[in-house]
Amino acid sequence: MTRFKVLTIAGSDSGGGAGIQADIKAISALGCYAASAITAVTVQNTLGVQAVHPVPADIVSGQITAVLDDIGADAIKIGMLFNADIIHTVAQTLHSKLLNQTATLNSQLSTLNYTTPVVLDPVMVSTSGHKLMNEDAIETLTTKLIPLATLITPNLPEAEVLLGEKITDLTSAAQKLAEKYKVSVLLKAGHLIPYPPTPLHPYTQLQLTDILYDYKEKRTHTYPHSRVETKNTHGTGCTLSSAIASELAKGLPLSDAIGAAIQYLGDALLSAKNDVLGHGFGPVDHFFAQK
Repeated sequence: MTRFKVLTIAGSDSGGGAGIQADIKAISALGCYAASAITAVTVQNTLGVQAVHPVPADIVSGQITAVLDDIGADAIKIGMLFNADIIHTVAQTLHSKLLNQTATLNSQLSTLNYTTPVVLDPVMVSTSGHKLMNEDAIETLTTKLIPLATLITPNLPEAEVLLGEKITDLTSAAQKLAEKYKVSVLLKAGHLIPYPPTPLHPYTQLQLTDILYDYKEKRTHTYPHSRVETKNTHGTGCTLSSAIASELAKGLPLSDAIGAAIQYLGDALLSAKNDVLGHGFGPVDHFFAQK
């Protein structure tokens, strides 16, 4: 029996709701095998991030190499990398290993036009406002790592940093980002109005539309879905990007993989809507299908 394999490269969340922990849960829930390379250890819970301790870059590289040399990967998800040294090392390691494994990975992903799909979630700031990427790391991210990615999934603040301007129209912004960095871009509508609602930002939209600009196809795809009103949104970005990587690992085309992942996240949010876990922003329910 074929086991589709996903390597996640990201930080650890001691609270279990985001980062590597969310990635492994999502990948496993979607029927894939999850391997990991931890880039940082965070002191974190549902109330926020209190501290970040980066893993030495050579240890990060060693983890990636150990997984790819032995287990391999049908897709790779990249999340929090924290500093320029780690970003540069991850890019250099992936470039070297994926070039060496092109023939093998091509045979595993024969339904795709590229070798190993790489989903990059450019994590810069936590939901609670804690900075998760140093200022000097952003240039390294854009010049060294984004060129290796199949898809980037920035939230609205991250997209504004990458684009260098305020975003008011997701469709236009997704295309601008894609053309600027020569990569497919998924922009998520949920970040336009944060939780909880306020008089200035009420929930006036029950339907949201996420936007994919497929750089390869030069085509925009839209994903309308219902808003789930809940504070249990911790780890949604990690979960979505991991779910996309999982669906790509199974061989789905990019636009279909994103559609399936958005549906999975929506169900995970809905299942956790009224859960009480911690005193802040609780996690989604990754294993809702097993209830």
